[in-house]
Amino acid sequence: MEHFMGRSYWAVVLTPENFLITKQKGFKLQGLKSTQKKKVRRIDVGDRMLFYITEQQVFGAVATVTSAFFEDTTKVWSSHDVNEDFRYRVNIEPDFVLEESEYIDAHQIVPRMDFVKKWIPEFWPLAFVGDLHIIPKVDLLLIESEMEKIHRRNPRKNNWGSKKSTKIS
Repeated sequence: MEHFMGRSYWAVVLTPENFLITKQKGFKLQGLKSTQKKKVRRIDVGDRMLFYITEQQVFGAVATVTSAFFEDTTKVWSSHDVNEDFRYRVNIEPDFVLEESEYIDAHQIVPRMDFVKKWIPEFWPLAFVGDLHIIPKVDLLLIESEMEKIHRRNPRKNNWGSKKSTKIS
């Protein structure tokens, strides 16, 4: 099914364990919870994903969607719900993936994000309750620009092979 809408920008909310699993898999695949079917159906090739890590309240990566969603029940990610298999999946390509020491502290950047403005400032973490959210383009670009600065300051050979990261190194 083709969509003729503009690109969408998503915040994917993961536990530290599930972020690490996605990272260990080279940021090539992302599973989304079965409760997110309506939203997942809206994800399209070219959409961008910002990865927010719960508990730590940090941003750790940005990726681009490279496939339409598909279903697969192979166990990859973990959940407190034993029946959750993260069956809705998309292929992704990493744009920026930070090391844990480089993660962007959400407390420092969320005051500048449009996405959290409907919450009282002290309650901004409520914006990231749930697993998948559409966010404004400016918010993803804001955090991506911070990731780009980090990569410029700390160039390394493995910048995940993405076009953007490769240009920077």
